[in-house]
Amino acid sequence: METPVKTRIRPPKPQNARELAVLCAAAALDKKGEDLVVLEVDQLTGYADYFILVSGRSTRQASSVGENIVRVLKKAGRPALGIEGLKEGRWILLDFGEVVVHVFHQPVRKFYDLDSLWGDAPRLEPQAAELAAALPLPGKPATQ
Repeated sequence: METPVKTRIRPPKPQNARELAVLCAAAALDKKGEDLVVLEVDQLTGYADYFILVSGRSTRQASSVGENIVRVLKKAGRPALGIEGLKEGRWILLDFGEVVVHVFHQPVRKFYDLDSLWGDAPRLEPQAAELAAALPLPGKPATQ
């Protein structure tokens, strides 16, 4: 018995930094990214509004998470401004302007501990419906 393939349709273009952060988070979770944290850093830094921290259990999974975020955002009309570490998969840095995504192999995340470094930043916790709307499936229209 074959498993049905879930093909995603083009996600809507993010209209603001929050929507961009939610789309990045949804793309990370789509590839089973773990320990997702979305930090609101606009009051703490002048170069981004949100930091996203997410982990993979292996370097291959971390690379897959990073590749999916890049692919989804490009389809949504927001290509990355900078990409570092994607092939190695230990610490991947994706710069989307107002949102910076850090994808880690879990031991590397623990070593650098950005969660504690940015511990003063408020956390954005997108709801399941908001994440699902960011990456719609065929037959389920995207909500605006």
